[in-house]
Amino acid sequence: MSGIIESKLADMGVTLPDAPAPAANYVPYVISGDLVFVSGQISKDEGGLILGKLGDNMSVAQGQAAAKVCALNLLAQLKAACGGDLDRLVKVVKLGGFVNATQDFVDHPSVINGASDFIGELLGEAGAHARAAVGSSSLPLGVAVEIEGIFQIR
Repeated sequence: MSGIIESKLADMGVTLPDAPAPAANYVPYVISGDLVFVSGQISKDEGGLILGKLGDNMSVAQGQAAAKVCALNLLAQLKAACGGDLDRLVKVVKLGGFVNATQDFVDHPSVINGASDFIGELLGEAGAHARAAVGSSSLPLGVAVEIEGIFQIR
């Protein structure tokens, strides 16, 4: 099924990946009423894991690209939760971003902007969201970024 959001993705030259399988003992999303809670999506694309540590071997621009990949994985999970119809999305409520960073790295918000800016460009007002951006000494499998999300659907 291809709707307005997927057409906009195509216009942006972006292909939505298949929803990634969970890497441990959890479900990829939970629907409660009109909210979808999507588990943390790591920076993994068709090339594999995007590894790195901000403030060490990864630039902010590379971190932003990894965060955008997380946003695409969030949307893939949301599409699965919506039975294949992303146009059921009403609002991106909140994103929680985690950045694999050195102790002295302080630009976590700029990294997570890679996801927020992409979602804003794609969804306009429906993409405006509350957010957290925090640093972590490590993330699963050594990935650079992990992002979770809460979405309102119809």
